Amino acid sequence: MMEGKTIAFLVAPEGVEQVELTEPWKAVKQAGGTPKLVSTRSGQIQGFNHLDKADRFAVDETVDDAEAASFDGLVLPGGVANPDFLRTQPKAVQFVRAFFDSGKPVAAICHAPWTLIEADVVRGRTLTSWPSLQTDLRNAGATWVDQEIVVDTEGPNTLVTSRKPDDLKAFCQAATDAFGT
Repeated sequence: MMEGKTIAFLVAPEGVEQVELTEPWKAVKQAGGTPKLVSTRSGQIQGFNHLDKADRFAVDETVDDAEAASFDGLVLPGGVANPDFLRTQPKAVQFVRAFFDSGKPVAAICHAPWTLIEADVVRGRTLTSWPSLQTDLRNAGATWVDQEIVVDTEGPNTLVTSRKPDDLKAFCQAATDAFGT
């Protein structure tokens, strides 16, 4: 389904909700794709289970070197601190925007749509997120809905969004479906 496809996972050096990184990562691999970890600095990133430190993961590329053209899709895991940091990093925001500009699928879960807001790519789109982001998304021109999974194909690309870790099964399936087409 995803043979020959490479998917970028963009995360901050600290603050990613670990399960929102590891479950989609496994799903991409199980579907035959190649996941690559992209961050704002080289070395390792620190995963979190809510507020507790969890595992560390090796970075494959930094946003200084990574180009959307080298990937077939993008996953934006959540965690509060993760997208809050990424949205302040111009190269990370440009990296995200490039997937929309080139029509490539993007999957974002939980708080990750904060980065989408910063990239100015949610206007006119329908999506979901962690409930506390709904006002931010509406103010940025999106239609926010409280659903397990939203697959929006009305813009330049397919945008897959989910609310929280409880939605991961549906999120992983919708994301790999989007990446496989």
